[in-house]
Amino acid sequence: MAANILVVEDEPAIQALIAANLQRAGHVALTALDAESALRQVRQTLPDLILLDWMLPHLSGIDLCRQLRRGSSTRDIPIIIVTARGEESDKIRGLNTGADDYVTKPFSPQELVARVRAVLRRARPALGDATLRHAGLSMDLAAHRVRRNDRDVHLGPTEFRLLRHFLEHPGRVFSREQLLDAVWGRDVEVELRTVDVHIRRLRQALNNGGEGDAIRTVRSAGYALSEE
Repeated sequence: MAANILVVEDEPAIQALIAANLQRAGHVALTALDAESALRQVRQTLPDLILLDWMLPHLSGIDLCRQLRRGSSTRDIPIIIVTARGEESDKIRGLNTGADDYVTKPFSPQELVARVRAVLRRARPALGDATLRHAGLSMDLAAHRVRRNDRDVHLGPTEFRLLRHFLEHPGRVFSREQLLDAVWGRDVEVELRTVDVHIRRLRQALNNGGEGDAIRTVRSAGYALSEE
């Protein structure tokens, strides 16, 4: 289960240790030394999970967690707090702020990777299967086949990748910039309106049987899968 994981840690040696172990486990490790750079990273590429140090300069990890939970596009990102604060009251405070798990330093890198795997499995259960499903849509990753209810849906390669990204994050709203990064890649020069073109093609294919619109447009925010 490969994922984009943002490591927010102000001690470079610990940050490098965590990133190396995540990469060894097959994940993509993004890094930030403070809350401000973490927010910039999140705006550029929406991570699948955040490993968040509590004791950060300027803005604490707890405050950053609280801020992320208030954002419409970031409130569902799994967050694991990694900190030297091991008191039970600290753990309760961190979890009540919105963290999904709490790991105290010093930690075993293998245990941390296992915790990451467990949280991802809970947050994205569809990835444990070869078929992604949501609201009448199904995508067989092995056969490269898409169905809506009982109808086959024929998609081009880009539309297939777009739909896969939506199905891996059901209900989450993505901006055009975030979709460009996730589907086309950060190093590819593509205009924002290209996203609209492929969203339109994806909609036409998904809605060709007269069903309701499978893609929801969120004004001033972006696109998401419809809940219905």
